[in-house]
Amino acid sequence: MEDYYKQVLSAGERLISLIALALDLEENFFHDVGAFNPPNGFLRLLHYPGELSSSNEEIYGASAHSDYGMITLLATDGVGGLQVCKEKLKKPHVWEDVQHISGAFIVNIGDMMERWTNCLFRSTLHRVMPRGQERYSAAFFLDPNPDCVVECLKSCCSESTPPRFPPIRSGEYLNERFKLTYGAGN
Repeated sequence: MEDYYKQVLSAGERLISLIALALDLEENFFHDVGAFNPPNGFLRLLHYPGELSSSNEEIYGASAHSDYGMITLLATDGVGGLQVCKEKLKKPHVWEDVQHISGAFIVNIGDMMERWTNCLFRSTLHRVMPRGQERYSAAFFLDPNPDCVVECLKSCCSESTPPRFPPIRSGEYLNERFKLTYGAGN
């Protein structure tokens, strides 16, 4: 498990370097701003029972959400059920099945990358629907170091497109999101 963690962390950091280049930044930009000093990666093994509902209510393996961090690398067992909504701000949501490609990761953009890019890269709204078969996946969430400041990149804003979000420390942002999702813990 430790070897897998190290390999997926390395893949995530390489992908983030490619994202930096796509944003007209230096390849090591996210390293240089402290996002990976040290890296903040979380590996989560997921199991979805796959039971179908006999009622009219939709039963979700995981309800619609976006991931909080920079990116998520998802390895699946090939069982369907993962769906994405490409236009999350448009109602009603239109859901599309994600096709499994053997040996490939599914990559979701997270909310902090959306903030950094001023919505140029949108976080991925996704959900899991049961398909009558158990589903297993391994999700690797790559988040910035908690002390890293997430603010609009200069290459993603202009006079006509000002920053949409105020600067925030990664740890503060994650804590706010966790409280909203899971409650204050009182």
